[in-house]
Amino acid sequence: MDTRDALIRLLTQLPPRQRAVIVARYWEQLSEAETAEVLGCSVGSVKASASRGLRRLRDLSGSAAGAENDLEEEKTR
Repeated sequence: MDTRDALIRLLTQLPPRQRAVIVARYWEQLSEAETAEVLGCSVGSVKASASRGLRRLRDLSGSAAGAENDLEEEKTR
């Protein structure tokens, strides 16, 4: 399985809103404002959904780097 297939499999495990935000922001490379406009939500919702979606993708992929980033975030709170 190549990287693209693995990513698509992970994306299907996200809730619809998180998946839509991740695809719009990072696949289609839309800005936060553009993503909010396309999805009919606020920029704050886009930011929250992107953050939650990325965290969930890291958890699902078992990424050690993702876990380290989460620990670093917790230390700065």
